[in-house]
Amino acid sequence: MSVLTATIRPPAEAGPVVLRADTGEALEFDLGRWHDPATAEEREILATVDGPVIDLGCGPGRLVARLASQRIPALGVDSSPSAIALARMRGATVLQRDLFAPLPGEGRWGTALLFDGNVGIGGDPVRLLTRCRELTDGGGHVVVEVQSPGTGWRRLTAWFERDGRRSESFAWALVGADAIAALARPAGLQIADLAPTPSGRWFARLQTPG
Repeated sequence: MSVLTATIRPPAEAGPVVLRADTGEALEFDLGRWHDPATAEEREILATVDGPVIDLGCGPGRLVARLASQRIPALGVDSSPSAIALARMRGATVLQRDLFAPLPGEGRWGTALLFDGNVGIGGDPVRLLTRCRELTDGGGHVVVEVQSPGTGWRRLTAWFERDGRRSESFAWALVGADAIAALARPAGLQIADLAPTPSGRWFARLQTPG
């Protein structure tokens, strides 16, 4: 699944889309960035990845489209039909499928991406990171966006809200920079790099030990 189930940009008069947890808190979610082309910071990160690249929870395909412009082979995977439709309109190579289902090139991807909080997909980060390790080759990397230090990690039930209406709920997780190493270890991964961007987003680059 993607971090958004309804991907059509709302009209100007509509209220904001809020990602809400069962704790009552509004979780971090930037709908504009999710729809827009890759940001300057994201382009800098994508310039350092090894292909081929698989983007898990690709949404409207902005990262896949950027990688294609860099002539890096890339595939986006998302279970949302509307997200996949938007990605294909962008010209991105994408596949509508559950990321835990069989995928092309298993064990041969150079890099797996989990941006925009997608490490929370399914509410089980260890299972998800294990899946990423299975998808990448022995020398591959997993690039994961995490929350700021001090967040730790926790499972949640979440949904999207707008103008008093809400989506179906789904399992989610929050993972902070202070928790990613402990979650990566049982998945057979270790941290190669962990740092914030100038805007304050945090990214971890994981790899298999040795």
